[in-house]
Amino acid sequence: MRYEEFTIEGRNAVLEAFRGGKTIDKLFILDGCHDGPVNSILREAKKRDTVVSYVSKERLDNMSKTGKHQGVIAFAAAYEYASVEQILDAAREKNEPPFIFILDNIEDPHNLGAIIRTANLAGAHGVIIPKRRAAGLTATVARTSAGALNYTPVAKVTNISSAIEELKREGLWFVCADMGGEVMYNLDLKGPIGLVIGNEGEGVSRLVREKCDFTASIPMKGNIDSLNASVAAGVLAYEIVRQRMTG
Repeated sequence: MRYEEFTIEGRNAVLEAFRGGKTIDKLFILDGCHDGPVNSILREAKKRDTVVSYVSKERLDNMSKTGKHQGVIAFAAAYEYASVEQILDAAREKNEPPFIFILDNIEDPHNLGAIIRTANLAGAHGVIIPKRRAAGLTATVARTSAGALNYTPVAKVTNISSAIEELKREGLWFVCADMGGEVMYNLDLKGPIGLVIGNEGEGVSRLVREKCDFTASIPMKGNIDSLNASVAAGVLAYEIVRQRMTG
């Protein structure tokens, strides 16, 4: 996928972006290229735990807009990421029990943007996404969120399961969306809560599901078997909202 307005090409431009503090979501390097300037870029990437992919010249040529990539292309985030601690701080400032969305490998930037928009409207204090195999905060996500990215912090973590463990120590408990779970209306979804939404095709991964305290299913009456990830997030989020309002 290309997010052209946030694609940085060329060795100097990418190195300056790193040194200038820009958040780089992904770095693409010509496979086998390890000269001085590339090694400098890789050192900066390692400091920031940036995801690096080694790709063919043909792939870089296809990604390139300028034709002058010099074996290096970076995708920069459209927005700065928050920390998990900043999300918890947002709940403390409002004197509310934390309500956080955790997204397990949402790959479609339109889905990610729509979920961030829903999180904002449902009063969630933030959204957590993984570093790898998932959409980052691209221009498409920013547009689809309809401004919600200006208000709802998004944190990026290396490991979703570890983030859940840490948040459990902060008193949160977790519910994930899964068709095999208990009907959501039968669950007590009040208090400090993390809502876990899975990948568009495969749902919540087994490792993450095992960390969750509850599995919630959405009752469905139609002829097809599942809802879009962002719609499922909205339905479950508003059951949490309803219970928080009445509880």
